[in-house]
Amino acid sequence: MDRAAVGRGRALALLAAALVLSMTTWFSATAVVPQLREEWALGDTAAAWLTIAVQLGFVSGALVSAALNVADVLSPRLVILGGAAGAAGANALLGAVSAAGPAIPIRFATGFFLAGVYPPALKLMATWFRRGRGTALGILVGALTLGSATPHLVNALGGLDWRTVVYATSALTFAGGILALAVRDGPYPFPRATFDPHQARLAFANRGVRLASLGYFGHMWELYAMWAWFAVFFAAAVDDGAGAAYATFAVIGAGAVGCWAGGVLGDRVGRAETTAGAMAVSGTCALAIGLLLDAPSWLVLLVGLVWGFAVVADSAQFSTLVTEHADQAYVGTALTMQLAVGFTLTVATIWLVPVWEDAFGWRWAFAFLLPGPALGVVAMLRLRAAEQAS
Repeated sequence: MDRAAVGRGRALALLAAALVLSMTTWFSATAVVPQLREEWALGDTAAAWLTIAVQLGFVSGALVSAALNVADVLSPRLVILGGAAGAAGANALLGAVSAAGPAIPIRFATGFFLAGVYPPALKLMATWFRRGRGTALGILVGALTLGSATPHLVNALGGLDWRTVVYATSALTFAGGILALAVRDGPYPFPRATFDPHQARLAFANRGVRLASLGYFGHMWELYAMWAWFAVFFAAAVDDGAGAAYATFAVIGAGAVGCWAGGVLGDRVGRAETTAGAMAVSGTCALAIGLLLDAPSWLVLLVGLVWGFAVVADSAQFSTLVTEHADQAYVGTALTMQLAVGFTLTVATIWLVPVWEDAFGWRWAFAFLLPGPALGVVAMLRLRAAEQAS
């Protein structure tokens, strides 16, 4: 194996490990909601806001970062370290509170700082790959997915006080930021950028970026609502004990494999085709899984695993498309804007799922996520047509 391949493999392994560790704080509070319901007398609305606050914090951090071109004018690895350290510190404060009121702004701060981890990591990894970039970014998003699933596993193991889960994930996040310091820019750096506040506004003026982002927005309408509420759904449908936490870890964790598979297919078959196919499968699962409330538990879990695999398999390919279509000097800003709008949409669906469940029951609650992937498929087919015409 040549030295360049070794360098790419090392950078990918280190940055993937850094993301697995850093993103554990994202769902750290969501994973311990069953314990918080008892200790804090937490209701459904407050429980939803523990996740929504992270999304809103991430959006705010991403918008600030995009306006200041942070991912383009500063060293990505230093931005990742700062973001991870801030997220770890904010998340650790959660262990010192005893009610949802002060916990919500702490979760907002956690999300704000995590905006300094994810977009720069995607840009940094892209500097190591021209060929195989979709697979590389797929592995990174798979790492993020695994990190998001980890708190559910920690909680499922039982015997741990919820504060232990919070402190453990904070330590892991900080360790991820330290690990990212070992990854320098690769052999294919993007052009140097200067501060230009107009770039955040101009990101979607590029048609390729705009269509890729529309596909991403449809994908995000579904993704985090599914991740945030699958454990509650599974507990209601199948198992209200530790089995729901194990199942949720497996379902979200299956997305890590889905991200890798989506990257391979994106590089070999085409990104537009791959993303459209993944959204067609995930949308079908969103519609079908509620209809299985009375089905055997193995069937519910099987459909959940397919959904978990497909729902995030396309995610990295939207980011890869942005790195290919955007103004090359401001790829980081374009990525950050795409993520900011996408995560804004997640706030709506995370809040709406329990509203739909209250009105229609779990049989139909997830079905209302279907318009997202459906619209995403349309956007990606239009992008495919535009690419073939050019």
